[in-house]
Amino acid sequence: MTAIKHALQRDIFTPNDERLLSIVNVCKAGKKKKNCFLCATVTTERPVQVKVVKVKKSDKGDFYKRQIAWALRDLTVVDAKDAIKENPEFDLHFEKIYKWVASSTAEKNTFISCIWKLNQRYLRKKIDFLNVSSQLLEELPKVTEESVPSGENQSVTGGDEESVDEYQELNAREEQDIEIMMEGCECAISNAEAFAERLSRELQVLDGANIQSIMASEKQVNILMKLLDEALKEVDQIELKLSSYEEMLQSVKEQMDQISESNHLIHLSNTNNVKLLSEIEFLVNHMDLAKGHIKALQEGDLASSRGIEACTNAADALLQCMNVALRPGHDMLMAVKKQQQLFSELREQFARRLASHLNNVFVQQGHDQSSTLAQHSIELTLPNHHPFHRDLLRYAKLMEWLKSTDYGKYEGLTKNYMDYLSRLYEREIKDFFEVAKIKMTGTTKESKKFATLPRKESAVKQETESLHGSSGKLTGSTSSLNKLSVQSSGNRRSQSSSLLDMGNMSASDLDVADRTKFDKIFEQVLSELEPLCLAEQDFISKFFKLQQHQSMPGTMTEAEDLDGGLLSRQHNSGALQPVSSEKDMIRQMMIKIFRCIEPELNNLIALGDKIDSFNSLYMLVKMSHHVWTAQNVDPASFLSTTLGNVLVTVKRNFDKCISNQIRQMEEVKISKKSKVGILPFVAEFEEFAGLAESIFKNAERRGDLDKAYTKLIRGVFVNVEKVANESQKTPRDVVMMENFHHIFATLSRLKISCLEAEKKEAKQKYTDHLQSYVIYSLGQPLEKLNHFFEGVEARVAQGIREEEVSYQLAFNKQELRKVIKEYPGKEVKKGLDNLYKKVDKHLCEEENLLQVVWHSMQDEFIRQYKHFEGLIARCYPGSGVTMEFTIQDILDYCSSIAQSH
Repeated sequence: MTAIKHALQRDIFTPNDERLLSIVNVCKAGKKKKNCFLCATVTTERPVQVKVVKVKKSDKGDFYKRQIAWALRDLTVVDAKDAIKENPEFDLHFEKIYKWVASSTAEKNTFISCIWKLNQRYLRKKIDFLNVSSQLLEELPKVTEESVPSGENQSVTGGDEESVDEYQELNAREEQDIEIMMEGCECAISNAEAFAERLSRELQVLDGANIQSIMASEKQVNILMKLLDEALKEVDQIELKLSSYEEMLQSVKEQMDQISESNHLIHLSNTNNVKLLSEIEFLVNHMDLAKGHIKALQEGDLASSRGIEACTNAADALLQCMNVALRPGHDMLMAVKKQQQLFSELREQFARRLASHLNNVFVQQGHDQSSTLAQHSIELTLPNHHPFHRDLLRYAKLMEWLKSTDYGKYEGLTKNYMDYLSRLYEREIKDFFEVAKIKMTGTTKESKKFATLPRKESAVKQETESLHGSSGKLTGSTSSLNKLSVQSSGNRRSQSSSLLDMGNMSASDLDVADRTKFDKIFEQVLSELEPLCLAEQDFISKFFKLQQHQSMPGTMTEAEDLDGGLLSRQHNSGALQPVSSEKDMIRQMMIKIFRCIEPELNNLIALGDKIDSFNSLYMLVKMSHHVWTAQNVDPASFLSTTLGNVLVTVKRNFDKCISNQIRQMEEVKISKKSKVGILPFVAEFEEFAGLAESIFKNAERRGDLDKAYTKLIRGVFVNVEKVANESQKTPRDVVMMENFHHIFATLSRLKISCLEAEKKEAKQKYTDHLQSYVIYSLGQPLEKLNHFFEGVEARVAQGIREEEVSYQLAFNKQELRKVIKEYPGKEVKKGLDNLYKKVDKHLCEEENLLQVVWHSMQDEFIRQYKHFEGLIARCYPGSGVTMEFTIQDILDYCSSIAQSH
């Protein structure tokens, strides 16, 4: 056991500055025998902490580890199980009961004795030691020095700590006396027994002297006893006097108690009076309404500014009195109940009077405003409601008071305001839109008179109408005139052409004027509506005390994706729906008041689209700008939502316009007897693009136009090829060349960034078909020569060497000379002249490509000439055979032919 103690002290407790005082080998009762050690330890530093530590041997090796520790102060009971018989079991009661079985009874007893001693020395705590022998606790067994390792320099252990504490050191005087006494005896050190006997004898001598001195002082003792008896008598007398004094003080104490109790009652009464006064002052200060306020609430003039101010102040004072926070018990006072009843009556009476007056103001203002409609009926302006709003805003604070005190009457006023104002605004807005329609249709009538040309040929009229489609909507005033160019016969350069040119110019000029005026009218309509709605919404917010900038759940709108932008479509049923916020309430009021704006705008848009479908471009730009402006102010406002809904309609009309353009391209029919020239839908695309670029300059919705461009140009490309394939009078390459040249020129002039790829494609198609037409046409002037050299190239291709071709019967030198003689210079010039006339007949004057094509033919003819000369040099070397005309002759022929025409 000593070795275990030494190991535990060294490995576990010394590093933690603890000393091991006692140890017992135990295992838990009733379980599988797993041995461990319970150790009683104290810390080496003050304040001393006493612990019981459980130490267990590690499963991985021979070393010990600290498992759990309990403070001795937490120990409440030590149960040794049996105080008579030897029993190794014992219990320790900490926060719960721990049952242990010691390896021997002796170890258990030693451990319990150590616990008892540590409790007595350090804790002085009530620990119950049950079933422990009293002799075991009285013996105070010492913990020997073996419990502390010799190398740790710890000298105080176990039971001898108490004896160490009882030892007292000698002071200096005692040490001096002992030294003097030892110096007087020579054998004090050498013979301790002799020195002790000497000291004993001297002590006896001193005891005898003391006894004799006491016996000699007996007389003095008697005197002292007598004095003590007299002192006792004096004490008795003093006690009697003190008793009498106590009785007197008792009566005084009773009187003082009565006075103190009386003072306490007086103080309590004063305190209650102060509190009562405080409560009365609180009620008077907070629940007393001035007579002037009462009079203002009952009889105040709600028509004058001074009366409104007095009523406002009185209403605020009444609200403060009604909302005062009463203390517990106040509501049981009769005066408080009467005052509260008075306040309720005043509130009901004033709320009724205020609601009636405001209803009359709404009705009167509606009549006054209606009288001013006549002067606005001839102008494209809306009446100004600012004076009406200014007069009503004087009642804003009273409306706020009514909202917080009587919400039913506040709600009724809100409904009446919406009813009166919705009828007033409906009349104003309908009259306003009627003026706008009159101005639009008046302009349209003039344009119809000017643009409608007499049609002598019914077929022309029918085809013109078919070009516009069954909808009856014009896609541009020049469409019918361009159509006539397709229908015209070969003498279109005559007086018919001049008539059409004059009509085209006039109609185009009128279209520009009409569209510009329509744009101004539409812009003025939106510019008049926008401030009207914003002013009314601002007034509703201020007058009815509704917040415009609250977070709002998105339950009232549905989002419609419109080319990347989100526009909110409002479900408008014309009646107020349940609202979840004040912002919703503003929206619902605006919907009810301005319920006619969206239908009227849609009717105006339909009219503009019916007048000229190109008007949808103007409307899309203007409406997009106003929607963008409204959304920057408040994305969820009534104006933003309404304009967004109308913008959806405008965008649909714009898409419909584009679709009609494409459909009309597909329906184009060309004359089988006249040449095609520039197709009408190509000219219409030029007109559309020029108009759109001028309208959409710096517009917000450029993306819509770019998408429309892409659709239109694809339709133009496809239908140009379709018409070219169907053309009988004009060669396919000419149709493709002229129209794609026109498209390329248009795109180059307008510089539309989104159509750069289409511009390059149009240029490529124009170049390809120009080359194709030139090659095709040049095969005819030297037809036999072309066929001859094609045969020569075919023989070479079959593997015959070039210098051996002249030995072929069909391609010998004689045949070559025979073919060349058929094309002298005069014949070549004649063939070129016929070719020039044919090209001139194929091409149209609008595009002015004759010289370009002729120059390309000249270059191609020279290229063919050089090719023929090369074949003669390679296949007929040394024959001396040459063409009967030179390159200079070709240049002269071409130049003279071009000049002669």
